[in-house]
Order: sequence, then structure tokens, then C-alpha cells
Amino acid sequence: MSMREPVFSQEEQNGANPIRPFGLRDKVGYLLGDFGNDFFFLLASTYLMVFYTDIFHINAATVGVLFMVARLWDAFADVAWGRFIDSRPATKHGKYKPWVLRMSFPLVFTGVLMFTTIPGMSDGFYLAWAFVTYIVWGTLYATVSIPYGSMASVMTGDSVERTSLSTWRTVGASLAGLIINVLGPVIVFVDNKIDANRMFMAACIFGVLAIACYIGCFKLSLERIEIPTKKVEKGAFLRSMKSLATNKPFIWVLTASLLAMLVQYLLTTVNIYLFKDYFGSTSALSMVGAIQMVAMFVCLPLVKPLVAKFGKKETALIGMSITTIVYTVLFFLKDLSAMQFVSVVAVGTFSMYLYNFVTWAFITDVTDYHEYKTSVREDATVYGIIAMARKVGLALAGGIGGVAIAAVGYDATLQTQTPEVLNGIYALGTIVPAILYGLVVLVLFMYPLNKKKTAQLAEDLAAKRNANN
Repeated sequence: MSMREPVFSQEEQNGANPIRPFGLRDKVGYLLGDFGNDFFFLLASTYLMVFYTDIFHINAATVGVLFMVARLWDAFADVAWGRFIDSRPATKHGKYKPWVLRMSFPLVFTGVLMFTTIPGMSDGFYLAWAFVTYIVWGTLYATVSIPYGSMASVMTGDSVERTSLSTWRTVGASLAGLIINVLGPVIVFVDNKIDANRMFMAACIFGVLAIACYIGCFKLSLERIEIPTKKVEKGAFLRSMKSLATNKPFIWVLTASLLAMLVQYLLTTVNIYLFKDYFGSTSALSMVGAIQMVAMFVCLPLVKPLVAKFGKKETALIGMSITTIVYTVLFFLKDLSAMQFVSVVAVGTFSMYLYNFVTWAFITDVTDYHEYKTSVREDATVYGIIAMARKVGLALAGGIGGVAIAAVGYDATLQTQTPEVLNGIYALGTIVPAILYGLVVLVLFMYPLNKKKTAQLAEDLAAKRNANN
């Protein structure tokens, strides 16, 4: 396989305009991609559990099983899709971004169907409806998210700029989170109860916004690095898996991604019940969203100098360690008001962004390491496997969240939950995430690509590519 990395564009190939340099337009375009992705991803992860339990009247444990089955299914579908993308030739618009546009429309349509109620149907119908629409939506999500994630490696070869793309991506996701978390509760809840018609309206609104973002991503971003089409050879997949299994940076990033997704979306599920039932204030959820946005903008200018001084791994460790401490402390502060609780969470949210802003840059480093060791570049395959780990984490979050909510005794038919149930919900929202965040800290300690080794890898890989040209 050729290791050359010439800059290319369709305009240049056609003898039209010369290629434009990487810049703000690309960053905004890449931001819009995750902005669109997270409209429905966060809408589903935040409200789908309570929508299923309170509107479809599906038992919380059954919902947990649904989430786990669906995500385990599309976890493996992610890997298959990543291999498929790697084997496709580039189009005039690039190798990856055309798939973002192509698959966005069926993805959004299916997302709206998840929140659609049909009058007069039985609980059994809604159970089947939930299984079909959720599984199909999750499968389609991979067809957009995997090529989108792979774009970072071909938009620029510069390590610093790739980190900036990770930062801008996180900003896009956070902006979507702000809208979902701030406006969502106002739209979908009536008297602290979720409303089916309002939920459908929210899905339609956010669906339109998602489509607009995907179009913006396609129009503004530009793929510059030529990735030769990977021929599908017999046994190639097994060889890739074998080489990745011995790739220590990849293994630790894979583990961290799984755990981080598990804890973040377990919290997303539990927080609905925590604020709805324990604090009796769904309006406080809007404050959580607002604080997330403030924390993001406070953290944003600090990430680049922290990474420049300490490194990606080290910055992520700082953030994750502080977050672990915050949630541990919250477990022992059971008498806080909703606003006091949110204020303390704000500290953990700020520190979490130190991890979130660099997490996607880890993947590009891991891909570079894989290329250095094997002389094969497989961006979509690596991203697909990372996406699989995140889906497994999401599956576990949904499964554990649903089972845990049921285990503490939650009863959707009751106006007020018992004190035992409320204390159980509080523990799920504090000490459980503290333990899981602590595990992520341990994994980050084991991740070998610190600042010095990442810089050396970039030099060694450049030298190897030049030698092969």
C-alpha cells in the first residue's frame, strides 16, 4: 500500500481553483458535523428511557435490555461499516464526507419515528415499535458517525490542527447538548411529566436542525490527504484485528472510550429521574445544560496551552481526576438543594471537558501508531472499533441504567417515589459515576503515548513515509 500523503482536492484535479489551506472554515464545518450528530444522540440518550417508561409503559428493566441488545448489535455493525468505508474509493468530494450527507436523511427520519406515538395501539405494539425503530436508528447512526469521525485524519496531517479539530468537535457536541438540555425540559415536560406530543415536536425540530448541520459539514469541510483505496483481501480483517490487539495505545483508548461512554450516558439516564423525582424539579435540568455550556467556554481557551505544556494524556488525567473527586464528595452531601447540587456538578463538568476536548485526538494518535507499526493506514476501521467500544459502553449504560432504576424500586405509576427509591436514585447519580470515573483515571495512567512519545511518533512516522516515497 502506498504511504504517500499528497494534498488533493477535486477542484485541483479538475484544473480549477487551487486547494485552499486548512483553516477556520474547516473547523466550523467539522463542528457542525457533531452538532448534527448529537441532536438526536443526546435527545435519545436523555429522554428515550423516560419516554419508554412513562409514555409507552415499558418496564425500565425491559428498556435496559432493549438498549443493551440494540447497542451490542450495532457495535459489531460499526466495525463492518468501518471496513466497508475503508474499501470504498474516494469520490470527487472526498472519501468520507459524502457518506455523512448520504445517510443523514434516513438517520433523522428514523430518529423521528422513535418518538412517534400511534393512538389506539396496545402496549405490546409499542414494545415492538420501540425495538424496531431504536435498533434501526442505532445502525444508521454508525453510517454517519464513522465516516464523520474518520474525516479528521484526512482534513489535515498536522498533529496540532487535529487536536484543534477534536476541540471544535467537542464544542459542536456541547452546543447540541446545551440546546437539548436547556430547551428540552421546557419543551417535553408538562408539570414534571413527559408529554408525548411535545416529545414528537421536539424530535421534528431537532431533526431539521440536524439535517442543516450535516449539510453545513459537507459544504464547509475539505478532505486534503489522499488515502489509497484499500483492497479487500482474504484474511485482511483478521490481520488488522491481530495487529490492533497488540497495539497498546489502541487497547487503552478503547477501554477508556468504553468506560467514559458508560458513565457519561448512565448519568444522562439517571439524571432525568434524579431531578424529576429526587429533587422534584425538571426545570433544574435546564440549569445543568446551561452550566455545561459555561463550563465548556471557560475550559476551551485553557485546553491548548495545557496540552502544549503537559500533553494530551496528562491534561485528560487532570480533568478526569477532579471529576472523580467531585462525584465522590456529592455522594456524602445528600441534603443539597437542586441548585446547590448543580453548582457542585459544575466543577466536575468543567474538569470533564479537559478530557472531552482531547479524547478524539487520542484516536488520530492511535491511528498514526498503527500506521507506523504496520505500514497500513486504516482510519475508518480504527474509528469503527472505537465506535464499537463506545456503543458497548452505551449498551451497558442503557442496560445497567434501566435495570438499576428498576432495581431501586422505581414505579412510573406512583406520583411520589418512596424514600428508599429516592436514596437509590441519588446513589446511582453520584457514587456509581465516581467509581467509574476512577476506573477511567486508572486506564489513562496506563495509556503510553504521553507528550514526549507522541512528538517522537510524529517524527518517526514522517521519516518512514518519506523513506517509502
